[in-house]
Amino acid sequence: MSIASIVRLVMAEVFCVTKAAPDEKEPQVGARQCLRIPNVPLTRIGQVKIAVFLALSRGLIKYGDRVVFLSGLAAAKTLDTIIVTEVGREYEILASGVDLMTASSHILPEVIERVVDIASELGSEGREGRAVGAMFVIGDTDHVLPLTRQLVLNPFKGYPPQERNILDYSLEETVKELATLDGAFILHGDGVMETCGTYIRTTSQPEYELPRGLGARHHAAAAITAVTDSIAVTVSESTGSITIFRVGRIITEIPKPRSTGEKSKLLRSRPG
Repeated sequence: MSIASIVRLVMAEVFCVTKAAPDEKEPQVGARQCLRIPNVPLTRIGQVKIAVFLALSRGLIKYGDRVVFLSGLAAAKTLDTIIVTEVGREYEILASGVDLMTASSHILPEVIERVVDIASELGSEGREGRAVGAMFVIGDTDHVLPLTRQLVLNPFKGYPPQERNILDYSLEETVKELATLDGAFILHGDGVMETCGTYIRTTSQPEYELPRGLGARHHAAAAITAVTDSIAVTVSESTGSITIFRVGRIITEIPKPRSTGEKSKLLRSRPG
């Protein structure tokens, strides 16, 4: 049965999930649009987590929606796995009760996607053969910056905003190189990078305690998102996992990927 036939039967919206750039691959028949996930090896559950998070940040789905994720090996050109989840109900995929859309109103979805993309590449590849940890704090810079101090001279100081926007693909290698510095990147919601090598001075409160095994970077991400209207994305130096924080909580965690090539479909069932 074709995807178009499935859509007609279940009255679902279909989104194509791909590692190709949007201008490199058109949505397949019946798909509303494409969601581009990082072009790194990902587990199937990793694809689900990133696709659901990006769809939520774009407003394509909402908490409570039932999502059916179809995936399979690209080489075989078949779909052989179905994962069904209700957005926000299963903590393993996405945390519940977190108002992501409030933050997303002043953070461009493409900025979130670009940060997740770069973070995933750092977690998968490291930098020049060695593991790299990193942290990106996006949005609400007016309240974030007073809670920080510079560990090194700010490399972005003096540059006009258009020359330090993370959406500029020519800056990718620069961002990856600067990620080797201790401290966080602080970004405006439109992608303009304000600082890097930045120390987060706020501390976690007891109600925002994290699972055991997470270090200072993760606690700083939880703390800054607890007291500001920002989103934080961290890369674990020890595991390569990507963790996304909002309002002091973990939204989702993508483990370091393994080698596999897959194609996927994301479907959201309509009520009734």
